[in-house]
Amino acid sequence: MSTQIFMASTLYGAATLAAALDAGCFAAADRRILLVSNNAATPETTPSLDAMPGFERLRGRFDDVVSWNEAVFPFHPAGWAPRVDDVPMWERYLRLAWGLGDDDVSLAVESIQVQPALGVAQIFPDAPLTVYADGLMSYGPTRNKLDPLVGTRVERLLHLDLVPGLTPLLLTEFSVPPELVPTPAFAAVLAELAGTGDGLPDVEEPALLLGQYLSALGILSAEEEEDLHVRMLTGAVGLGHTRVVFKPHPTAPARFTRTLEEEAERLGVALTVVDTPVLAEVLYQRMRPALVVGCFSTALLTASELYGLPVARVGTGTLLERLTPYENSNRVPVTIVDALLPGPDDAEAVAERRRGLDARALGALVRAVGHAMQPKILPELRPDAEEYLRRELDAHTWRYFKKRRLTSLGLPGGIPARLAFLPRNSAARKVVRRARAMRRSVKR
Repeated sequence: MSTQIFMASTLYGAATLAAALDAGCFAAADRRILLVSNNAATPETTPSLDAMPGFERLRGRFDDVVSWNEAVFPFHPAGWAPRVDDVPMWERYLRLAWGLGDDDVSLAVESIQVQPALGVAQIFPDAPLTVYADGLMSYGPTRNKLDPLVGTRVERLLHLDLVPGLTPLLLTEFSVPPELVPTPAFAAVLAELAGTGDGLPDVEEPALLLGQYLSALGILSAEEEEDLHVRMLTGAVGLGHTRVVFKPHPTAPARFTRTLEEEAERLGVALTVVDTPVLAEVLYQRMRPALVVGCFSTALLTASELYGLPVARVGTGTLLERLTPYENSNRVPVTIVDALLPGPDDAEAVAERRRGLDARALGALVRAVGHAMQPKILPELRPDAEEYLRRELDAHTWRYFKKRRLTSLGLPGGIPARLAFLPRNSAARKVVRRARAMRRSVKR
């Protein structure tokens, strides 16, 4: 008997898996299980994806639905990992709990480099792995150095064609081949979800604002995120829109909505807030927005690529400054959106749905940023990064890099060329370490 286990934490991820199954991306199996994980900070107060409007339209692709939260209770899925010595016990427990017996198990997981996907992969050490990516992070490097016992089991990376012509960097250190989930199959799944969500407002062709709740990630403060939403609103109003719909992140506090409502009243704009937790793509099909405004949400790319909607990005410049450390995994998504999509101050580019960079130029930028983020994971990209920085580093592209980072890596733009040998010179590094040690001892 063969059993395929598909792990998902979002409805968007489950839709991606459904599209991959419909398109024949997975071989036939005797049983297919959807393993649902609710990774919200407080799962007890946040609906799991199998309780969200539209899930029943996807349910038929799977024989069973089981909960990872229940399996590891009382631990939080994102904070718990199996101890090495306990792995055999956990495998026996899960095989019993999920009725797997001696089945040959294969896994399809997202975000393999972190919990809970990493823990599931470790518990089933003989299972071949498919990693699927439903967002822009697949275009960036692997977030952490992955255990070869896990990385070498990954057979492929399934991803959506959100940026045509751009190749993902994720898991390339293990020579994992990328494989596209066909766009027509994904669009067909989203069409199935179009009629879901009771109580959605009936607004035709509004400007749609997408909230992301970045303060929960520590990227912005709550006040800065409120200001970001206000900037989205004023940007839409500046483009001539008087009907605006705001789709907040499902876990965002109500105060974000109140601040926006006050600003809308001041500007004389009709603002509608969507309280139903549906995908942005459902709103695209129901409302056919005249404009979609967001920060660096993946939904901006689906709006542009799948539905041909005008889009504008707000706040990416601030995020490029604020993301820390430099290897923060959100950096490549922010870079892609910033480099590709126009801001609301460029009305002509928004109206014409004009792209900032072509696929070749964007690929060169992403490889340079990817190497600067993870030089030890992707050392083979150093020549590409050096060439890009020598040729393309200017007043505009500096926003994607940090001088301190380039200096520490000995890359062009960091320090004068005649001193470029220093970061890689063992004697120089030894002198610096001694100087730092002496300075610390003097302070004590």
